[in-house]
Parts: sequence; C-alpha cells; structure tokens
Amino acid sequence: MKHRSSFGYFKILPGNVLEITVDQGKEITLEMLDESNDFISAHFTEGFGLLINRINQYTYSYEAQLSVASHSGLRALAFVCYSSESEREVRKMQELRAVDQWNVQFFSGLELGWQQAYNWLKEELAHIKIT
Repeated sequence: MKHRSSFGYFKILPGNVLEITVDQGKEITLEMLDESNDFISAHFTEGFGLLINRINQYTYSYEAQLSVASHSGLRALAFVCYSSESEREVRKMQELRAVDQWNVQFFSGLELGWQQAYNWLKEELAHIKIT
C-alpha cells in the first residue's frame, strides 16, 4: 500500500515495515516529521521497522535532525544509500543522535541493498518483542 505525503511516499510493506522515499531536493522539516508520525500512528499499532530509501538527494533541517526517527514504536531502522555522500550525511545524523542508540544498519542501493535492508528489518523485528 503506497501513500503520497507532502514530501514523498510512504509504502507499507509486509512484516510491520514502512518504507519512506523522499522527493528529490526536499528539505525535511519538523512539520514533515509530524506528518510522518501521524501516518505511522494511524497505521501501526505495534512496533515497526523503518526502511529509508535514499534514492533521491535531500536534506534535513537542523531541528528535524534532532527529532527524526524518534517515534516510540520504532524498533529498527535501515537506510538504503545510493552514494557515499548520502551515507555520510546519515552517519553524521546518527552521531548527532548517538544518545538514542538507534538499532540501525546501512545498505548500498547499488548492491541490491534494498532487499538486504528489508530482510534485515524483518529479521530484527522477529527477534524483538513487539509491543
């Protein structure tokens, strides 16, 4: 099931996984994160995994960097990156949010990383008690 948002697409995948693909050139803001959290709360009643498909280039406002991936139901986070620059940006954000201790993995979109990311998320969710 694919849903259009103001900044990209949400796609609900089997196994309590949500894929988010942001449109090219967007800057993610706090308002966009609120939109994401509202969607998540409406569609996931249990813990879920988040697959961030970074096929497009986009940025996060500083405020958004401090709040991204903070939904209480988030159990695992996978980033599929298609360039080393994209992965560097996400790793910098992860360092900024180190105190949150994300359960996160990075995958190369150029090496069939999407499927690997999805498989990893399903496996992580199977090992974590969903509440």
